[in-house]
Amino acid sequence: MIGRTASHNAVMLPAYITPLWRVNYTAAMDDPKRNILNAASALFLEGGASALHVRSIASRAGTSTIGIYSHFQGKQGILDALYIEGFQRVAKAMDVMTSGADPKQAVLKACRNYLDSAEQYEAHYRLIFDNAERGYEPSSEAKEVGAQAFKVLNDLVAHLLPSTASKSKRHDAAMQVWSVVHGFVGLKHHAVAQLVDMRHWRARAMQVLEILVDAIAGGKTG
Repeated sequence: MIGRTASHNAVMLPAYITPLWRVNYTAAMDDPKRNILNAASALFLEGGASALHVRSIASRAGTSTIGIYSHFQGKQGILDALYIEGFQRVAKAMDVMTSGADPKQAVLKACRNYLDSAEQYEAHYRLIFDNAERGYEPSSEAKEVGAQAFKVLNDLVAHLLPSTASKSKRHDAAMQVWSVVHGFVGLKHHAVAQLVDMRHWRARAMQVLEILVDAIAGGKTG
């Protein structure tokens, strides 16, 4: 996996250290907590940030407002949990095997996983990338999970480049890939999707990404 394979670009971690994005933040949650997050996700998709009131979340989850505060310390805690879970899903989608694999195919597989995850978990994606909740400031832990998610992509895309590629070169290449993926997902989630034919948006995204990946591997992206 990225960060643990013997790569000339990846940063190796001791076996006993688990990156934050690999820690299943909500795996140990009991049903009430999971129900609260599911309710918040549904409300966010229906009405955006303005729909995320503690009373509304409690009503949808079938619990009391006291339950919201006892489990998550209120709306802020719920948003933090969704933010962390969202970036964990992003990182997991891009965490593909690289040992013995064609670097181009590994990057393209990660991108396909990313597109699928962004559509399946639309509420999480909108929260972490659309900045729709302007009153929400992610915790330091949440921000670290987000940073580690980008590092997964950065390490993966680095396999397309020569071992002598600079840190800034690897960063720029990862940003190019992420910009294309995010751009297509953003269009799919945007109101413009109602105005243009988006039925084959995944195929179009992958066509562009394949061209980009070939250019990065061929040293044609500057």
